[in-house]
Amino acid sequence: MPRLRASDLRGLSMEELRLRLEELREELVKVKAAAATGGSMENPARIGQIKKDIARVLTVMRENELKILRGKEEHA
Repeated sequence: MPRLRASDLRGLSMEELRLRLEELREELVKVKAAAATGGSMENPARIGQIKKDIARVLTVMRENELKILRGKEEHA
């Protein structure tokens, strides 16, 4: 799976971001379980990549929340 870019994520809706976050968290659980049970991993660095992708998604989601809040403050 290619690395997620924040610029690509900014074009997604909040619902799409939530779905992507859910998928990444599920994948992280599976990869961690495989590593813990001694299964062979194709790419041991994948756990770190998934964690960083999760952080990117959460960052973009927070940016969107702040944009909404700032918009409400300006109109108040």
